[in-house]
Amino acid sequence: MKGGIKRLILRRATGIAVSKAVAEDFKTPAQVIHNPYDTKTFRLLPGIARDRGLIFVGRFVSDKGLPVLLDALDALGRRGLRPPLTVVGYGPEEAVWHRRTEELGLTAQVHFAGVKVGAALAETLNAHRVLVVPSFWNEPFGIVALEGMACGCVVVGSEGGGLGEAIGPGGLTFPNGDVAALADRLEQVLDDADLLARLRAALPEHLARHRPPKVAARYLEVFERVVHGNH
Repeated sequence: MKGGIKRLILRRATGIAVSKAVAEDFKTPAQVIHNPYDTKTFRLLPGIARDRGLIFVGRFVSDKGLPVLLDALDALGRRGLRPPLTVVGYGPEEAVWHRRTEELGLTAQVHFAGVKVGAALAETLNAHRVLVVPSFWNEPFGIVALEGMACGCVVVGSEGGGLGEAIGPGGLTFPNGDVAALADRLEQVLDDADLLARLRAALPEHLARHRPPKVAARYLEVFERVVHGNH
């Protein structure tokens, strides 16, 4: 009896996952509804010249993949490309990544900008062309990618987990941890102005699906179906 009731409940259960990657881990069917982003803070800002190259935003822990990016910059240098990189963030491995930057001879190319949040982060993103999100691990989603795109950045990021879904048509992806592939993707967006323009043109439609009212409406649709027993 108890088992039958449990099975009945599970058949009627509706989960909500922030990405297809997360939904695959659910034991019951799950509706995928991507996370929204803060549209009031992260947006195109007038009067800011977009004259900087690459930017990384994240905690200084190995999972966020900053060492992959540093090694990719080293690889690009051997190809004659030396784009400047702004690193925004903090964390327990900060000293390690400073040393790695020095070991690779990238100190003139990499600027550690410290912690920036909210409006200050939005201003910094608006000044850059490409946001790099090189996570080692499979991110459940990737709001930082949406924030960067909302500020006009094209995104180059890891394809695993839900991060690839967050990036969508607004950027390029590469296999997690693959230094050579990341270097290739960065070379593409740095050297091909037409590609950069095409990716940037895809941003408004992609971002529109992640605005808070749109996401809230999708949640309400799911709730109404569950309440009325329509799955």
